[in-house]
Amino acid sequence: MSGWIAVAGLGPGDERLVTEEVRAVLAEATDVVGYIPYVARVAAREGLTLHPSDNRVELDRANHALDMAADGRRVVIVSSGDPGVFAMASALFEALESRTDPDAFDIRILPGITAMLAAASRLGAPLGHDFCAINLSDNLKPWDLVEHRLRLAAQAGFAMAFYNPRSKSRPHQFARALDILREECGSDRLISFARAVTTPEERLLTVRLGEATPEMADMRTVVIVGNADTRHVGRFVYTPRSVR
Repeated sequence: MSGWIAVAGLGPGDERLVTEEVRAVLAEATDVVGYIPYVARVAAREGLTLHPSDNRVELDRANHALDMAADGRRVVIVSSGDPGVFAMASALFEALESRTDPDAFDIRILPGITAMLAAASRLGAPLGHDFCAINLSDNLKPWDLVEHRLRLAAQAGFAMAFYNPRSKSRPHQFARALDILREECGSDRLISFARAVTTPEERLLTVRLGEATPEMADMRTVVIVGNADTRHVGRFVYTPRSVR
């Protein structure tokens, strides 16, 4: 076997939510690879080299990790949340497909608490029944496919969690997503905006779809739309477990 690679989820932001499994593998690593703000969450120490890189270079990052592991390094690729949810685990396996001997690598995927689940816990239990998660970014898929999936999920009655709802480079698309949701779900459906959950900048807001505006979301926001039965109980939002 060559050196090993672990793809580790750092959780949503609060260091107390990093798992002991992830802490242990970071303590053994010789190299940490990842997006700049995620690598910044890893403390520097003797014998550890940090390799921060910019956004949208996931395959370059994964190939760099594979090359270092082939040289006998102990490499951790860090992601926020869970590495298997819109993150680096899939990018690593995509890069691995181009290698002549994929089984030569010792690879471990270490789960973390996703932003979606952390946001849901802060709000109450809005994902208490069937739900789906959709990445609203069109960086890796066409926008018409995003619209198609969004409309079908709404028609199917799922609660929905949205990642990457709005950015400076595509400020108009979330407005279109809200229009589709109002068309399919009506204006009374609850929608929650959970920004920077578990960090000091955390902000939670729940409104009706008819009151929602694009400016309520940015790239640090997870948006959760309930199903037809989602409701308030006190200050909490929850979706009943059953449908009658």
